[in-house]
Amino acid sequence: MTTATLDRPAVRAAVRAALGSVVTGIGVVAPNGLGAEAWWAATLRGACGIRPVTRFDASRYPVRIAGEVPDFVDDEHLPSRLLTQTDRVTRLSLAAAQEALDDCGTGPTALPEYGAGVVTASSAGGFEFGQRELQALWSKGGQHVSAYQSFAWFYAVNTGQISIRHGLRGSSGVVVAEQAGGLDAVAHARRQIRKGARLMVTGGVDSALCPWGWAAHLAAGELSEVADPTRAYLPFDAEACGHVVGEGGALFVLESEAAARERDARVYGAFTGYAATFDGPGVPRLGDAARMALEDAGVRPEEIDVVFADAAGARAADRAEAEALAGLFGPRGVPVTAPKSMTGRLLAGGASLDVAAALLSLRDQVIPPTTGTAVPAADCPVDLVTAPRETALRHALVLARGRGGFNSAAVLSAV
Repeated sequence: MTTATLDRPAVRAAVRAALGSVVTGIGVVAPNGLGAEAWWAATLRGACGIRPVTRFDASRYPVRIAGEVPDFVDDEHLPSRLLTQTDRVTRLSLAAAQEALDDCGTGPTALPEYGAGVVTASSAGGFEFGQRELQALWSKGGQHVSAYQSFAWFYAVNTGQISIRHGLRGSSGVVVAEQAGGLDAVAHARRQIRKGARLMVTGGVDSALCPWGWAAHLAAGELSEVADPTRAYLPFDAEACGHVVGEGGALFVLESEAAARERDARVYGAFTGYAATFDGPGVPRLGDAARMALEDAGVRPEEIDVVFADAAGARAADRAEAEALAGLFGPRGVPVTAPKSMTGRLLAGGASLDVAAALLSLRDQVIPPTTGTAVPAADCPVDLVTAPRETALRHALVLARGRGGFNSAAVLSAV
């Protein structure tokens, strides 16, 4: 049989079955919804989760709004012994991991002892816990610093606590690449699945809404100072003037397609393509990451049905992303959306939440809206989805950029 006579869909299916990884569980903690289905319903309604900061007194700062996860009662999700040793970000992560594992319909007890692991992304670690213990050190002395400070602040703490709580003793790790990390973590988990792991918990959750974290956010100089939550973060808009920061994210259960089919699991979609690049001096490479992710998935540009944009909310960065999309798909050549306009940018949690949105879009055959921006700027030639759009969806592209030059892209596909 020659290459020309190969049944391309059949070949793709065979390769995916051998190497593919599928998502069988989703857990979400987001500013506009706690739990995957509640968040998804709010997202389709266009419900904004950006509001005045309540986790600390922000009245003296030039920015006083954020995407906070509401109605999260710590002791409803964690036993008391964990409350003393965990930061807010770890509590959110443990809740998301529990939902994802419950959702997937199986668990580590049904697997070999080292058959399941954890790979998460984190940008800040336990900032709030660290601030509290530093305050104790400065004001009271070292004897008042918790022993848990030795790990509660650390980037890898979410991975460690999830692993311990659920007995996930297989290969585990953490990646740090700001917003891009939410895709990088899932790609690392896919690598472990290809090496023989039966199940991986993966994704990203971040939270740094405390004075120490706020000082870092402000120092970067990229936050919008607009007080109106509905107008502060406007991706691809001519009036874009920065972003709003938020907390939360999503975690997933990743399995090989063969293992998921063997146990007749419900599958949300497949993680079929991924690539990462790093910007050169004055050379943005987000477009290169997107092209390579499509090549990894074996998908042509015209087969992509929706793009979940990085959507920086800054004029130059938005323009660069729009140019990258136009170079790959043509001007306004593919529907583009940024549901993070309702939550703010969640650091490592942002791209993971976009993966969750892409998977549920494939399930329900609907593209969620971008809010705030009504019409893209003239120099951002994107087909921006501003109301839920029902359409046939087979492949979704998710883009993410991390501060410092990180670019990541992933393709999610219906199965």
